[in-house]
Amino acid sequence: MQWVEANGASLRCEVSGAGRETVVLIHELGGSLDSWDLTLPAFQDRFRVLRYDLRGFGMSEKTKGALSIDILNADLVALLDALGIAGPCHVVGIALGGGIGLGYAIAHPERVRRLVVTSPAIGRPTAELRERLLSRAELVEKEGMRAVVDVSLNRSFPEDIRRAVVRFPAYWQRWLTNDPNGFAAINRMLAEMNLQPDLHRVACPTLVIGGEKDSILPPSVIEPIAAAIPGAVYQELDTGHFMHVQTPELFLDSVLPFLSA
Repeated sequence: MQWVEANGASLRCEVSGAGRETVVLIHELGGSLDSWDLTLPAFQDRFRVLRYDLRGFGMSEKTKGALSIDILNADLVALLDALGIAGPCHVVGIALGGGIGLGYAIAHPERVRRLVVTSPAIGRPTAELRERLLSRAELVEKEGMRAVVDVSLNRSFPEDIRRAVVRFPAYWQRWLTNDPNGFAAINRMLAEMNLQPDLHRVACPTLVIGGEKDSILPPSVIEPIAAAIPGAVYQELDTGHFMHVQTPELFLDSVLPFLSA
């Protein structure tokens, strides 16, 4: 592990693997680079792998105030440049990370070789969802992560998935260590963000995956996102919102062949 100064923030990251091509792994809301532990060895076998903690999460520098997709895009550009990773990379993002991956591909098409996004959060909230995101941001700032952990993880880890995922208790404990200010900032960003009008600008081969058991962003929401991206491949898997943690083998069975095509 190392920390790199990137776009005015200290970001924790790790570069591993020995492949000729680089894959960048972008974690979910409330996650960290550790979220990739179950899938990392498979990626390392084929690629050089960059995983990192988003600004405000994990052990990266904490943030207070407004965040935007432009800031998070600039963080990744600066991180890759600081590490001397040139040329287009594969990008894989989960949920929030999927939205960031799409935003990055829209803003920097020349830097993305292939893109995989699962249950991508692209913003575009309804009035009800926008109010829920803003209320959650305010609550977590006032009372901390424990005030929202059960409501949040009950939605992303429904009971049938929770019973099957023996590592859920550890995920629950780690989730509680999130910084409330960073968590709130991302919620407010999602309340205002809308990538939908720009999805047609994604120029790289793209795989979009929906989870059949995802109650937060179900396939009925994800399939139209794929349809708006030129040439995108859409798949549905028997899994949930955080499929790299919940069903890592199923996730890898779809992602690795696409990246290696």
